[in-house]
Amino acid sequence: MQTLLIVDVQNDFMEGGPLATKGGSEIIPIINEIIKEFDHVVATQDWHPANHGSFATNHEGKTPGDVIQLAGLDQILWPPHCVQETPGAKFVKGLNTHKFDKVFKKGMDPEIDSYSAFYDNGHKKSTGLTNYLRERDVSTVSVCGVATEVCVKFTVLDAVSEGFETRLISKACRGVEMNPGDIESAINAMKKAGAKIM
Repeated sequence: MQTLLIVDVQNDFMEGGPLATKGGSEIIPIINEIIKEFDHVVATQDWHPANHGSFATNHEGKTPGDVIQLAGLDQILWPPHCVQETPGAKFVKGLNTHKFDKVFKKGMDPEIDSYSAFYDNGHKKSTGLTNYLRERDVSTVSVCGVATEVCVKFTVLDAVSEGFETRLISKACRGVEMNPGDIESAINAMKKAGAKIM
């Protein structure tokens, strides 16, 4: 069975949001069209507490883009985004959410970030997505969403390592691109790991 995995298509990652992707809203009609091709659709939602350790505002003297140690890992600091129960954490209006079979929330532990739909950044805790897919005999996962070089990338890499045939639907992804070339580098990393770029 093939599954569409939609990563973090939330208000705070769209234009005007605190962590905006370039042209983020452009992918909404594309995803809505793609959804029709899949019998099974799963989505993720960044769902941070306000005191999350990845927020620059929670570290005195730090600004977005700075790197600190969090849970023993290098952590890029971000502006506050997708805080639980806020409008910014909601799925983008117009996204065909009624087709979602399951939503996996991530990034809820303030002590460690969670880019991937499968695990936290330290691979210490699973979201349960792997078991969910295996129980449904899913063999192929097609991934789209935001941001290409962060949550999409780490989701794709984990999907490959978990043994799923993994496809990146690049036309339905957008990135933040804090540094020029970040998106291209991420796509190359996904391709090198064994993902198919569609």
